[in-house]
Amino acid sequence: MASNNPVLTVSSNVEGLGFDPGRLERISEHFRHYVDDGRLPGWSLSVGRRGEVAYLDHYGHTDVEAGTPVADDTIFRIFSMTKPITSVATMMLVERGKVALTDPVSKYIPAFAKQRVFVSGSSTNPNTEGLLHQMKVWHLLTHTAGLTYGFMHAHPVDAMYRAAGYEWGVPPGTDLEAACELWASQPLLFQPGTEWNYSVATDVLGRVVEVASGRSLDEFFRTEIFEPLGMVDTGFWADTPEKQERVARLYTRNPADGGLLPIDAMGRGATNEPTFLSGGGGTVSTVHDYHRFTEMLRRRGELDGVRLLGSRTIDYMTTNHLPDGKDLIEVGRPLFSETEFEGTGFGLGFSVTLDAAAGKVLGSDREFNWGGAASTAFWVDPIEDITVTFMTQLLPSSTYPIRPELKTLVYQALVD
Repeated sequence: MASNNPVLTVSSNVEGLGFDPGRLERISEHFRHYVDDGRLPGWSLSVGRRGEVAYLDHYGHTDVEAGTPVADDTIFRIFSMTKPITSVATMMLVERGKVALTDPVSKYIPAFAKQRVFVSGSSTNPNTEGLLHQMKVWHLLTHTAGLTYGFMHAHPVDAMYRAAGYEWGVPPGTDLEAACELWASQPLLFQPGTEWNYSVATDVLGRVVEVASGRSLDEFFRTEIFEPLGMVDTGFWADTPEKQERVARLYTRNPADGGLLPIDAMGRGATNEPTFLSGGGGTVSTVHDYHRFTEMLRRRGELDGVRLLGSRTIDYMTTNHLPDGKDLIEVGRPLFSETEFEGTGFGLGFSVTLDAAAGKVLGSDREFNWGGAASTAFWVDPIEDITVTFMTQLLPSSTYPIRPELKTLVYQALVD
């Protein structure tokens, strides 16, 4: 069922935006093959420049078995593309004086004051030491807090998360407050601020938003970000029957034949009201809605007369905040992440390109971006004045090199 919600309109002057229309078509030609040969169920894509939509396309199916086509208003699970939204919410509270980047996390979640740091041993018999410095809010924003994910399978603390029921999600019935209490009871991988590790830090940040604002995370997102930006289909779940009909099915690669395997048990959360409000990975959205969010970022905090953040705040968030200006290769643990490590730094909620040449993919220095576990992706390029949003539903995002291929295809279409 199609909705009456607004959809994006492509500019009538694509050449004037600096793109070659024929070269833009290469994007769709390439990713249609992903659908036709059974690697992706379907996808939706927007490319914007200078505030206009230069390219918009979708292809394939939201449900391969049912043959339901992807539409302009298809709703996708964006998983970790929720993280920039939570980071924006945090900085809105920073601007209002309700949160400081240097605040200890324990000011909002007291259990983090007693945290220990893993030194040696195993998941069942760890040796730990005390904190040299309290974990701060900026550690959460930069993923330098020492937290982790249970699905990493790379460290004894990861196994401790899994043993407690925290691998891809949380135990049934667990809310955000209880999850943070559990994470605070586990050792950190390292002393806060000394390394970078992709983690549940942004989920903890969501709880900071709740405590500091006095509102639940879903209410804060809805009233302070989604409604002001006109993100009509974005939230922690598809909350009406009409929206639920538009939610794409979630897939993974079938190890038996390389085709698509539905994973409905994991995908079901998108159509059920959650107990756990995951600021690190819990929302659903559309290409239209997320394009609105990226446009706000490109415009440095404002869209259509609505300002969420000051322009200098966006600049500050998209500056590399890693120790001594290093990149992720130098300070990041070589584990899974939603970005490449070479030539990439990290700001307050976004990865930041420091040296595009080092990454060996077409692009610009200063570009900032993130992606989601189901192979979704976005980036904003302040140099070229570009925003790109790509939606699909294939988990995990490391299955195929979709993001570097997409970047190359977008930039090769620029000819001005």
